Amino acid sequence: MKSSEIRSRFLKFFEKRGHAIIPSASLVTPDEKAVTNSTLFNTAGMQPLIPYLLGKSHPQGKRLVDVQKCLRTVDIDDIGDKVHATFFEMLGNWSLGDYFKEEAINWSYEFLTDKKEGLGLDPTRLYVTIFEGDKNASKDEEAADIWREIFNKNKIEGNRIFYMPASMNWWEAGDNGPCGPDTEMYYDISGKFGDEGITREQFLKADEARDVVEVWNNVFMQYEKKDGKIMGKLAKPSVDTGAGLERLAMTLQGVDNIYDTDLLKPLQKILKSAGFTSQETNLRMNRIATDHVRSSVFLIADGVSPSNTDRGYLLRRLIRRAIFSFRIERVSSEEIKSLVETVSKIYEDTYPNVKEQKEKIVDVIAKEANQFERVLHRGIKETEKIVAQGEPTVSGKDAFSLSATSGVPIDLIVELAKKHGKQVDLNEYEREFKKHQEVSRAGAKQKFKGGLADTSEMSLKYHTATHLLHQALRDVLGDEVRQKGSNITPERLRFDFVFPRKMTDEEKKQVETIVNEKIREALPMQNVILPFAEAEKTGALHFFGEKYGDEVSVYFTGKDLQSAYSKEFCGGPHVKNTKELIGTFKILKEEAVSAGVRRIKGILK
Repeated sequence: MKSSEIRSRFLKFFEKRGHAIIPSASLVTPDEKAVTNSTLFNTAGMQPLIPYLLGKSHPQGKRLVDVQKCLRTVDIDDIGDKVHATFFEMLGNWSLGDYFKEEAINWSYEFLTDKKEGLGLDPTRLYVTIFEGDKNASKDEEAADIWREIFNKNKIEGNRIFYMPASMNWWEAGDNGPCGPDTEMYYDISGKFGDEGITREQFLKADEARDVVEVWNNVFMQYEKKDGKIMGKLAKPSVDTGAGLERLAMTLQGVDNIYDTDLLKPLQKILKSAGFTSQETNLRMNRIATDHVRSSVFLIADGVSPSNTDRGYLLRRLIRRAIFSFRIERVSSEEIKSLVETVSKIYEDTYPNVKEQKEKIVDVIAKEANQFERVLHRGIKETEKIVAQGEPTVSGKDAFSLSATSGVPIDLIVELAKKHGKQVDLNEYEREFKKHQEVSRAGAKQKFKGGLADTSEMSLKYHTATHLLHQALRDVLGDEVRQKGSNITPERLRFDFVFPRKMTDEEKKQVETIVNEKIREALPMQNVILPFAEAEKTGALHFFGEKYGDEVSVYFTGKDLQSAYSKEFCGGPHVKNTKELIGTFKILKEEAVSAGVRRIKGILK
């Protein structure tokens, strides 16, 4: 069954059952962060509908059905296996305080197995998981009873219902809002297990081996969570369902991975013609390139441009990973055009905006490719020097150093080593990488929650700017301001703080003015190690309730600790003087993160 028919059947099935068909929202989330934009992109089918799941009336009623474009990069390191993708489509039907578990589960089963209206899957190859219960909510026996009734009525024998912990069968959107158990449907794509059912242990092994694949998920939002605690049941529970189109296509088209479906195979063929073989490493890189090209095309079509911040940064990373995975040599504009044309052809009837913007998409990717190739060229030169040395194996330490300092991906280092008939000590590389992570984590505890992305020059500048920002906020808003966390990259700083309301434009300007004054004053950034009690007496800011050692590191801006403008418990690193923060500090955005917590994003420009 073609993917276009799967989409069509799904929408028609639920439209017949009283659901209004709504169009896909953009991949790019709106800017109401506290409502729908907890992420930069729509990462799940339910995300554009959060306001309605929270009780707002939808103009098209209480029953909805859609196919939503999604983009998720949290699993980016898993791309290249059989089932993960950054861009994907979610089929979803929604009950906004209308029907609940009985109808949702029965319709899921009916659509998956019915040959006339649904997908016609073999019901004897179907398995389901149920929430097993914990201290917050009881075991979902209601869902289990519905499934037992379905299997008994259809004479499907054997053990098929497996209770799983909250980590697998519970959905929530943070510490506040609706939440609840879910039931997930898995299909045996391997055909190994016959029609007599399997044990829980067999199921877990089959899931890990991808012999069974999740094809549908019903979330039952029946509880309310407040400040991390379940407060009770909702007066009007809702249903949020999701089925990944790529995984359904894989199941129905008789292949064992999403890259051999009609959604990705044409693109994969073009990339294979560029010289990829069936070897495992090249197969993985081919899949990465296939996935990232498709995602990049859709992001650009939805208005995202490459940059060093937020959405643009993620697009830039996807394009560059695709180019590297595609090949080491230059990628021509004709090859880029062919790739974009292929994506456009696959989706022209579903997402016409891709076809309408083909020329723009080609231009954006080509410009980014040219820029990346110049950066990569310098990194390759450094790698070639190391690889060409007399040792038969490139040490893991050298490989990690190249990757960390020159920005050369480890995959590329391995490929270059192969050209010289050498191997890279990947075990040592992993040890070095983990050691680096452990050092970073340990430092982050004493630095600040959220941490630096790296220790590059710009990250150090933004780290120092964060200290100035923290004190400036207290100067303008009062001592009730307390840091909740921060995240710093070479492109921007992000600072979370306790404060009960939105800042006014005038307050933001005052904060910017103070920070920029302190930069111009050229204050030294100094460090002192003090016993914990003595450090506390200095008034240095720190996380209350955080566990510190007997001695702590305090960073302060000014000539001495007593008269310093800012002082905080911090492990560093920082610049030596605020004059190194070249540019003007600017607040890009100030917004709510959760109740009583605000977030500032700022840059030096």
